[in-house]
Amino acid sequence: MILAHKDDIPLNSTKGFELSSGKQIFVVHKDSGFYAYENRCPHLGIELNWLPDQFLDIENNLIQCATHGALFLPETGECIAGPCVGQPLTLTPITLTENGDITLTEEI
Repeated sequence: MILAHKDDIPLNSTKGFELSSGKQIFVVHKDSGFYAYENRCPHLGIELNWLPDQFLDIENNLIQCATHGALFLPETGECIAGPCVGQPLTLTPITLTENGDITLTEEI
């Protein structure tokens, strides 16, 4: 399943998606690549963003939970600050194709 083209998600930004299963995910574009996670904080199971497509902190360096301010590494999803330290976000497997499409590797 194609989610987007890489040009649809500028560097140091994010984009949210709703899958046909009803699950909410988001893709992060950082210098080191594209990463996708389920839009659910491991602390309370609530959505991370409070505005559409805004999952990063003010410096656009870390994923941030809008409710309690927990911070997560974009490359691994590991929580490094906040009430869920050490707990990771749920990774969503994606692939970047040769033509630049970001595809969901397996339906979740």
